[in-house]
Amino acid sequence: MLFVAAAQSHLAAQFGNKPTRPSVQPPKGPVRQVILKHCTMCHGIDDYAYNALDRGGWNALLDAKHANLAALVSNKDRDLLLDWLVVKFGPGTKPFPRTYVPPEITTYFSDAEASALTARACVGCHNIDRVNDARYSPDRWRVVTVDMRERGAKISDEELEKLVEWLGRTKGTNPNQ
Repeated sequence: MLFVAAAQSHLAAQFGNKPTRPSVQPPKGPVRQVILKHCTMCHGIDDYAYNALDRGGWNALLDAKHANLAALVSNKDRDLLLDWLVVKFGPGTKPFPRTYVPPEITTYFSDAEASALTARACVGCHNIDRVNDARYSPDRWRVVTVDMRERGAKISDEELEKLVEWLGRTKGTNPNQ
């Protein structure tokens, strides 16, 4: 009993109430250089995922956040950045939710329960191999799972956190991903 209580306490501390953040991969090509030169010197690009804006919306947001942007970034570089933002985070995309706060879980999925949930919630959109072949940290699994729920996966907050714990325990090998 003492071992189970200690394990649950450790798991709750490890997986409970961590901030949920999107993780945006830097693009390839010329826009990558624009982002590295002008954006990531001061901040990351993950916050872009909280928005789904058209070109005018992105242009206004850039102006609002960076008063001197026009003096720092050429029109060519700004156009490259705006083009990428509209493709990656345009009005046809779904912004990452700002409101999700992971609830603390006290019971955990067995392998059979987690497999049944992934079969129900995941395979409607993609092959289960996509889940089984991935190796993410629990935080990254949370971001992916919240994103999938936002795209239509039918999963409650409690199921989500239990699934994140299970995925992190069974399919999580690299905390840096």
